[in-house]
Amino acid sequence: MNHARKGFTLVELMLAMSFLSVLLIAIALTIIQIGNMYNRGLTLKEVNQAGRTVSADLQRTISGSATFDISGASTRFINQPWGGRLCTGQYSYIWNYGTTLDLMARTGTTRANSNLYDPNVSTNTIRFIKVEDSSSFYCTTANGFISPVGVIELLRVGDRDLALHSFRITSDPLARDAATRQALYAISFIIGTNDQAALASNSSTCRPPRDTASNVNYCSVNQFDIVVRTSNAVQ
Repeated sequence: MNHARKGFTLVELMLAMSFLSVLLIAIALTIIQIGNMYNRGLTLKEVNQAGRTVSADLQRTISGSATFDISGASTRFINQPWGGRLCTGQYSYIWNYGTTLDLMARTGTTRANSNLYDPNVSTNTIRFIKVEDSSSFYCTTANGFISPVGVIELLRVGDRDLALHSFRITSDPLARDAATRQALYAISFIIGTNDQAALASNSSTCRPPRDTASNVNYCSVNQFDIVVRTSNAVQ
């Protein structure tokens, strides 16, 4: 008795292999997409966490300080294209913007127009620091070196190389209370990753996905806005 041999035909094998290939490609694309979403989430989380840290510190410091001037000859706020300083009368905040940090990192040298530690004491780079400065010395000597003693770095490099991209503080004289000597300050700043190629020209946004230089998985920029009232202390 002859028994017919049963097996897969060539067409059936090709169909099975095609189905398996499509399935593997779909699984691979899904894994890649999940990885991209995870990286975007981590980047956004790190930026937001840094923004909350800076916001909370500014609020604590200014709410415990007397009213300070941010305009005119006795200004306590110095803002330049490369960085700036804010002296609250208790603590001073000093920073370099992302473009300055990027240039120093690429060239391996310091910039003449930047905030620098005393080179005889420290070669670290200033990102966004807080230092005790009750006399507002660092706003009267805007080009002087910064002593690293007692400095608190509020914006650490982290996994995403974060930087401050802009900082603005305003105060309406009409909002000041003559009786309590209190004043309101509106502060707006932008923190984000510092891959300059992936950022728009003003560093306030990331390049759109259609842009060949974009890096949507590792680029994130966020603006933070806070309003702070000073204490009634006399300075």
